[in-house]
Amino acid sequence: MDVNAPYSSQRLSGTDAAFLYLERKEIPLHIACVAMFEEPIPFEEFVAAIDSKLHLVPRYRQVAASPPFNIGYPHWEYDPRFEIRRHILRITANSPGGEAELEELAGRLFSELMNRDKPLWEIYVVEGLAGGRGALIVKVHHALADGIAGASLLRIMLDSTPEGSHATSKPHFQPPAPPRPPSLTEALTSAIHGSLENLVTAEAGLLDIAQSLLTQSTQEGLAGLATLLPEIAAPLQRLPFNKPCGGVRNFCWAEFDFADVKAIRAALGGTVNDVVLTAVTRAIANYVKLHGEPVRNRLMRVVCPVSVRKDGSADSLGNRISFLPVTLPMHARNPVEHLQAIALRTAIMKSARAAELVGIAASWLGAAPPPAQALFWWGIPLVPMPAPILNLICTNVPGSPVPLYTVGKRMLAAFPHVPTGYELGVGIAVQSYNGRMCFGFTSDAAVVSDPTRLRDLLRASWAELCLAAGIRRPSAPKQAPKPRRAAARKPRKSVIAEPDAYSDVAPPPLQAKKQRKTA
Repeated sequence: MDVNAPYSSQRLSGTDAAFLYLERKEIPLHIACVAMFEEPIPFEEFVAAIDSKLHLVPRYRQVAASPPFNIGYPHWEYDPRFEIRRHILRITANSPGGEAELEELAGRLFSELMNRDKPLWEIYVVEGLAGGRGALIVKVHHALADGIAGASLLRIMLDSTPEGSHATSKPHFQPPAPPRPPSLTEALTSAIHGSLENLVTAEAGLLDIAQSLLTQSTQEGLAGLATLLPEIAAPLQRLPFNKPCGGVRNFCWAEFDFADVKAIRAALGGTVNDVVLTAVTRAIANYVKLHGEPVRNRLMRVVCPVSVRKDGSADSLGNRISFLPVTLPMHARNPVEHLQAIALRTAIMKSARAAELVGIAASWLGAAPPPAQALFWWGIPLVPMPAPILNLICTNVPGSPVPLYTVGKRMLAAFPHVPTGYELGVGIAVQSYNGRMCFGFTSDAAVVSDPTRLRDLLRASWAELCLAAGIRRPSAPKQAPKPRRAAARKPRKSVIAEPDAYSDVAPPPLQAKKQRKTA
């Protein structure tokens, strides 16, 4: 590509702009990840490597500029003061530099709003980790990219070979002269054009939905949707973490072998996302019970972001997503029945094209004047809801199937972060990488006092699914991505009392013992 080609600013889409309108200190809206490496990352060499490849993603040099009187959507303009060292920073983890210290550091960085006076991305090179490990903490604002595009950008900054991960020769880049600020008439014209685009998109979506009604799969999906209407229409109850958030974030992670997912699917059915949702739902159900609340006959609504990129390309920036809402039962007699119940509901919602309907609704909202949209998104956190619209966001993003490198250092794992806020005190993000499933748990400190508890319960529910699928010993990581601790860690105190056993499902270790005794 010609990095010095004539420049014209690009307007943000309504979805991209919404992430700017909605953000405030209680709701930091950036996607992020903690990437673990087998060795420390040499800072200067890393800066040189990223600098040599930055021309591949020109948006990384651009800021979001607002039109006069905010009458239209913001647009991307090159930052005349761009300096890469304002974006790549070195930071040291607290001693002894173990997993807990790295999690605390990530949570602290994820709590901070990004500076909109510069391009909306940051990379922190973490130093001082135990065990001779390295780490990068990457933040990209959601207005710049969604999870699919974010994973793609990570692959651009990394490389599939050690040799290609070093600095290369780069073309000379001369920042173009900033465009003339749009006049009020031009801004108004752009706003009208954007509204018409959204109207056309909504009408095209409705036409596509209408045509799909003739297909058997959609008709079956709508018939199945009718059977779920009592669940979908039922008012939701708040879970222990559905409370107003404060903005301070905690972050922790877990990882599993992707071979476990394949084995569970082969034995029990469902998709990869169904397996993930089952493990997450059972973990949350046990978390709810540990907080003294029942789960029998109780539902949980999970929203799963899905890509709507028609060409299958993950390299386009911006947000090309919709949301698949799924209402899931929190109680089942055993993990097999739970997986089957969840797989049935996700299949029905997909066949009924629920994500497309959500996208059409978003397009209709995008047809409103941008100032009205900004006011709408700004006011959402200020309006208390009598009942929650949803309980949890759980996103599953495919990552690289092969190892990635930077400056010759191999990445061991990448734990993703999904934004939380408003009354969503917990967010769970999943990313596959090199035969692993990496889970990232983000929680609000004002709402969740035991941030690692849900992670531990997920490990138990995952082991439970493995046992149900005939995997007697869930596979351990090929190489543990977390730094070895230099000192013993004291167990964290819980503010709640643990029951002797789960009321509906015994913990996996107890089940394993019973099975061995019976055998």
